[in-house]
Amino acid sequence: MQIAVCPGSFDPITLGHLDIIRRASELFDHVVVLVVQNAGKTPMFSLEERAELIKRVTGDFKNVEVDCFHGLLVDYMKERGASVIVKGLRAMSDFEYEFQMALTNRQLYPEAETVFLTSSVERMYLSSSLVKQIAQFGGDISALVPAQIIPDILSKNRKDDDK
Repeated sequence: MQIAVCPGSFDPITLGHLDIIRRASELFDHVVVLVVQNAGKTPMFSLEERAELIKRVTGDFKNVEVDCFHGLLVDYMKERGASVIVKGLRAMSDFEYEFQMALTNRQLYPEAETVFLTSSVERMYLSSSLVKQIAQFGGDISALVPAQIIPDILSKNRKDDDK
């Protein structure tokens, strides 16, 4: 069985992420959506909260599993016997960074192959950062994230406002 890992911070998961996960699930036997900590970002949700949100919106995907990991992606891949990394690309700027990461991962774990899936045209602009900013100012995020998690995002913003 070929295991593909779709890593990301998913803070929060967007419809763009969900599109990439769905498409990966159609290409590979088993897909692990791996929630990782990005040291360069301050998350809205904890790793565990993000994993729970993803489980909620991917529950209908029979070959998709959600997991969390602290550490190097390639270490997780070795533990799981995974051979494919799936990354979504929105723009050329994404490609430069992701290409560098793919080469680094390949150097650290030669069995790892990175597969890039391009965003659908209607989701190319979408990012978790954009969703958080719109939600923070009370904007409508219904076309950006799965409907099931909108209350979680709005609730988290209210809690942050109370601080």
